[in-house]
Amino acid sequence: MSKLKGVGVALITPFNEDLSVDFNSLSRLIEFNIDNGINFLVVLGTTAEAATLTAAEKQEVVDHVVKVNNGRLPLVLGIGGNNTLEVKQQIETTDLSAFDAVLSVSPYYNKPNQEGLYQHYKALAATGRKIIIYNVPSRTGQNLEAATTLRLASEFPNLCIIKEAAPNILQYFDIIRKKPEGFSLLSGDDEFTLPVTLAGGDGVISVIGQAYPKEFSSMVQLAMQGKVKEAYEIHNKLVEITRLIFVEGNPCGIKAVLAEMGIVKNYLRLPLIPASAGLHDKIKAEMKNI
Repeated sequence: MSKLKGVGVALITPFNEDLSVDFNSLSRLIEFNIDNGINFLVVLGTTAEAATLTAAEKQEVVDHVVKVNNGRLPLVLGIGGNNTLEVKQQIETTDLSAFDAVLSVSPYYNKPNQEGLYQHYKALAATGRKIIIYNVPSRTGQNLEAATTLRLASEFPNLCIIKEAAPNILQYFDIIRKKPEGFSLLSGDDEFTLPVTLAGGDGVISVIGQAYPKEFSSMVQLAMQGKVKEAYEIHNKLVEITRLIFVEGNPCGIKAVLAEMGIVKNYLRLPLIPASAGLHDKIKAEMKNI
């Protein structure tokens, strides 16, 4: 999975005023990221508001991204849920010929224990597809502990990457320190990207990176080259906007940034709503400092 290193971006789904999918803006966003150094694209993740897209819309988004990308960057497709058998079946029946891996979030709401999480990913591994484990306790309500991740990584080679978004950065370091050869950790937290990469991580699946692809990619490449001071200069430049975009949840903040850049329109589907006027003003002001 050497293709999936550096900076991948979790693409938003742009909408028109009538809340139909804005494919023209999606094309602009893809081209902007390809032209500015992003390493791979993630389609239909949480940031894409995938939970509010119909099955037909999801397929249209997938087809559009594949067409616009035209083989230029590796692609990752989000397929996850809290019904293990359904997720497994979806992975088995989806045409993944254009994709290098599946990103699959750990089950949410059910709150399985560690053995349940292990059994869930064991079942997905049986599909034989390359799968990125996605641990994001703030959304799922349950942390996939480092010991469980390492158990999965050692037993199932096609569970080849984890997108780690635990709130405790020590968990990232434990996985990096103990992981088997060939298993990669990507940060799932934009602000942790630099220290995690310097510690031996392989980059990030980023939200803010799709608005500042050149800067974020440069930061990660500098980190991989051991140029710590130069990397932290970029990190410090982006840290405030990175924090601001998550103040009222994702993706309302990143959509505000991209709308200010003229790349997309600032619309979200309920139950999500656009950033408040106060937050939008703060975002707009901080953008002038970058």
